[in-house]
Amino acid sequence: MEDQIKDEFHRSGFTFDDEKEILKKCATFCINFNLSPSDLVTSWEIYYLNGQMNGTVVCDAEMDGFLGYLQEQKKVAIEEQEPNLHIYSSRDVDMILNDEDVDIKEEVPSTPPSKSQNRYSEPSDSTSQTIGNVPSSGKPSRLVTPFGQRTDKFVVKFSIDNKPTIENGEKEHDNENDEDDEIIRKVKPGKRCSLVVHGSGPEIGCRFMYDRIEDRFNALENRIRKYATALVSSGQYEEPLDPTVSSQKTIFTAGMVCCDGEGHLNDKSTLLQSSAEHSGGQRVRMELQNLSQFSIFPGQIIGVEGTNPSGHCFIASKLVDSVPLPVAADANSPPAKKQALDQEILPTELSSKQPELSVIIASGPFTTTDNLLFEPLRELLAYASKKLPQLLILLGPFIDSEHTEIKKGTVDRSFDEIFQTEILRRLQDHVECIGSHARIVLVPSIRDANHDFVFPQPAFDIHPPDLKHQIKSLTNPGIFEADQVKIGCCSVDVLKHLSAEEISRVPKDGKPSDRLSRLANHIISQRSFYPLYPPAEDIPLNFSLVPQALNISLIPNILILPSDVKYFVKVLSIGERGEEKEQLKCICVNPGRLAKGEGGGTFVELDYYGKPDTTSASIISI
Repeated sequence: MEDQIKDEFHRSGFTFDDEKEILKKCATFCINFNLSPSDLVTSWEIYYLNGQMNGTVVCDAEMDGFLGYLQEQKKVAIEEQEPNLHIYSSRDVDMILNDEDVDIKEEVPSTPPSKSQNRYSEPSDSTSQTIGNVPSSGKPSRLVTPFGQRTDKFVVKFSIDNKPTIENGEKEHDNENDEDDEIIRKVKPGKRCSLVVHGSGPEIGCRFMYDRIEDRFNALENRIRKYATALVSSGQYEEPLDPTVSSQKTIFTAGMVCCDGEGHLNDKSTLLQSSAEHSGGQRVRMELQNLSQFSIFPGQIIGVEGTNPSGHCFIASKLVDSVPLPVAADANSPPAKKQALDQEILPTELSSKQPELSVIIASGPFTTTDNLLFEPLRELLAYASKKLPQLLILLGPFIDSEHTEIKKGTVDRSFDEIFQTEILRRLQDHVECIGSHARIVLVPSIRDANHDFVFPQPAFDIHPPDLKHQIKSLTNPGIFEADQVKIGCCSVDVLKHLSAEEISRVPKDGKPSDRLSRLANHIISQRSFYPLYPPAEDIPLNFSLVPQALNISLIPNILILPSDVKYFVKVLSIGERGEEKEQLKCICVNPGRLAKGEGGGTFVELDYYGKPDTTSASIISI
């Protein structure tokens, strides 16, 4: 056990002044308090941070204080169940056997923990609940949970390292200095990032379930007309014509892909619905046999070149599934053109200053299916306390309506109480412990039992005292800017829904395309967080609530799309801009789920340096 404790301390960057004596005492602590070596080191790190100690050397002189800290935590945990019960430690027994005239209720001489220490002293590792066998929720736990018994803690599943080299001649940090850098970051936090919310979404407390057929028609019609206008404005395509009219001449048209039945789309059931302006909203069958490659799905807005010789079938010869990026306005351009270009979606690299941002991204559920202890969330916050990112982005569900205990109604608290106690209180404690530079962004999910079941979705109605500038809730979907880094996020599993409905064809002699990248590219090319129509059966899509809420008003640097499909971090090529054919890119992140069944899932740690091409990211198991 002493060897395991030593390895855990070294892994966290600590050394010893009296190794033999310290390890002997730590082994005794593990036995007396029923702690594993990793739990002990985690508790030491919390004691170390709360005590605001300097340096990375574990001193023997601190062991008495650390012992008092462990006893205090055990006492607090037990007294929550039985206030008048005193817990006898092995030291108490030794004193009684030796006939020492000491009051057994007297505290071990040490520096008394402050109020803030009591607040933040909850051990981060899930198995630390075995101190007194009482978890943070106050309910006794008879057995260690499956989540607490997992072995692959914080293992990097996938990573990309495109960190730029330093131009001033200094070398990159060597691996041997990484631990030192981490400790320095603990003592000296980073700079607080700015936060600007873009776009508009439903207001808190808005009315929904008043969706009308007229609202749906207008929303789809506006998408088609806006897409057609953008294609014509690019100067590469002609004004769209009616595809339902019989003609031997090749024409260009724009419309929405539809399916002629209730089944899945295929190349024989594809319809094209043009706008009411050009065809009265009529649909015509679209033949795809002459296309060497395509990728389409219901609800996709496309531009098509082809002919309709019979008037009953439009034979496509070319398909345009993305809008060309706008060219920057010249100084001599007319004011009207400048204004139109300013209103277009802006590219990502317009600022002369290179933005930088460190962020941790995680998506719910935040607790395992066998309990409501929220162990994965606790460990994520402990990890964030070590790494100190500028921004922590958490996407729902937080109180998962699909959780077994929630569905059965066996909980003895309201959903709002669970959210306030298990989520918000932990986040507030984390922010207060870390300092004023910490920022947290919350994005709700339609699976949140304590929130409105509608999409697009308003933000959580939270008002943390004195922390409103550090804990912020966004609409779902939402776009915001942190230190000039534009971030778009949507907690609905649009990738999974697109994967079920999309059909594609690749050239016989061509390389197979990356399906996940292709699905993510649809989100950007369609300029919509949910371009699929009709939506999936479990999506309460409401067109009467701010139709523009689903629009992607600017090209994000980072696009967060949590999904049940396999986690990934991919750099997407959005398109070329300008005469120099500048390639614009976006980094798309699927962090996976923080909790999967009774075990842990994954999250993403990302460092953004100037542009998506120079970004380092790691997918880490919790």
